[in-house]
Amino acid sequence: QVQLVESGGGLVQAGGSLRLSCATSARTFSSRAMGWFRQVPGKEREFVAVIDRIGGRTVNADSNKGRFTISRDNAENTVYLQMNSLKPEDTAVYYCAAQKPLMPLSRMVGAYDTWGQGTQVTVSS
Repeated sequence: QVQLVESGGGLVQAGGSLRLSCATSARTFSSRAMGWFRQVPGKEREFVAVIDRIGGRTVNADSNKGRFTISRDNAENTVYLQMNSLKPEDTAVYYCAAQKPLMPLSRMVGAYDTWGQGTQVTVSS
């Protein structure tokens, strides 16, 4: 069973920073683009950022451009989300996801077929 395991969530004050990590098996990681999404109760899951297989290209949601950075360490089979200048509206459960093989980088939930369990990020005002 392929697993994605997120960590690094928590409570932070507005303006602060957090770094989320997502670890997975090598078989999954090396062949897939990896993305981060977030979700708040009662709303649809929302795209945050995606990175290609080798880490050469990234796409961010407009809401976090200039504040969030996605990166990956292929030697450690881990993808990261560095979140700076956090705002209360960034509060959500954050999910790591593996994109389906051979697809262009996507913002769509349906383009991803493997998901982590989520990690809570709470930003206080």
